[in-house]
Amino acid sequence: MRARRALLYVPGDDLRKIKKAVTLDVDCICLDLEDGVAINRKVAARSTICQALESLDFGRSERLARINPVGSGLESLDLEAILPAHPDGIVVPKVEHGDQLRWVSRHIGEVEQARGWTPGSIALIAIVETAKGIVNLPEIIQADARLQALIFGAEDFASDIGATRTPQGWEVFYARSAVVTHAAAADLQAIDQVYVNFQDFEGLMQDTQLGMQMGFSGKQIIHPNQVQPVQEIFTPSQEAIQSALDLMEAFDHHQREGRGAFAIDGKMIDAPIIKAAARVLEKARAAGKL
Repeated sequence: MRARRALLYVPGDDLRKIKKAVTLDVDCICLDLEDGVAINRKVAARSTICQALESLDFGRSERLARINPVGSGLESLDLEAILPAHPDGIVVPKVEHGDQLRWVSRHIGEVEQARGWTPGSIALIAIVETAKGIVNLPEIIQADARLQALIFGAEDFASDIGATRTPQGWEVFYARSAVVTHAAAADLQAIDQVYVNFQDFEGLMQDTQLGMQMGFSGKQIIHPNQVQPVQEIFTPSQEAIQSALDLMEAFDHHQREGRGAFAIDGKMIDAPIIKAAARVLEKARAAGKL
């Protein structure tokens, strides 16, 4: 699976900002039709996104489009306009039930078939940002084979449950943990919450570091200045990569000798540590470091 260390939202009706985004070497560019676009600009945004997808060179960046919520009355028009331009994936906000993802997937499949595209070539990414969404995570993660990642929407979730947002974030910690845990159970990527104060570099670094330590694959971002620090934190260091390579080499050696657990530098090495090392190498490969 591809690296999704940073997912940058760009208003779908602002071609200037989209042109800037494609120069940033960010893992994912999400062209937004939902919160970032006023109601009276939805039609213009659909046209601008199609123009961008068909004419701009996104380089290695994944080309995503966030549609309006299923049930909003706008989602069908979004898909009808955007899918012919063949984005790499569709981001579905406010997912609360598996049926919402299956409905979107069917529409994508119909377009893929009609145009002769590879079945499953367009990914699905679900944003879970309500109490119902958190409660129904076991259903959501099994909804559709096209689903590749879950996103945690902290701000909407806090609003939905009537919580007051704080810098410490304990009011959303349970839901944040639930998203990353259910994603891991289904072998999906988990993309962490937005850090809304894009001028607070220290706060961004702390929040991103915590998300990485919790097991998230990447983070949503809203400003170009957040790209480099976020992607750096979610990229294994050369020291971590070398340590993982050494562990895997030692593991292979001891396996050939018929031994399971073994010690290195006074530390017992067993299956969970080897699994963690394998994940480090997987992330390094996705980020182009191996």
